[in-house]
Amino acid sequence: MVENDICYLTLCESSYPRKLAFHYLQDLQQEFERLDSSLVDRITKPYTFIKLDTIIGNIRKHYVDARTQANLSKLNAHRQKELDIATEELSLIIERRRRVEMMERKMQAHISTSPVWESKRPEIIALKWTPITILLVVASVLLWTGLILQDDFR
Repeated sequence: MVENDICYLTLCESSYPRKLAFHYLQDLQQEFERLDSSLVDRITKPYTFIKLDTIIGNIRKHYVDARTQANLSKLNAHRQKELDIATEELSLIIERRRRVEMMERKMQAHISTSPVWESKRPEIIALKWTPITILLVVASVLLWTGLILQDDFR
């Protein structure tokens, strides 16, 4: 973990919970933030941290046993957060699916209310008779205007 140009590392057994190790590093980082920043800036060698051994030791005591109630509650709190996030995501997915199903039902209801347009027959009739109907209307309009114009010129 790197914060404010300081790299925090820890070595632990492979069976030690990873999240608890990160909690340890976060607590250590918070303690270093409380210190005078000039003290941390003056550290140039790793052995200079011996002066800070009491602070590191106090924090380490809290994390030595992964089965203590405080450590278990930290792990459970983190798991609860993850569970809450997963539950929220699942509820959003379920809500979206419910909306999609409702829209599909509305679409199906709309289509099934008009059985005339379900078949191809009206489309065939429209394609066949539309040009004929247009020609008849145009011819009627021309004939009508021709008759009106003839009456006006007599």
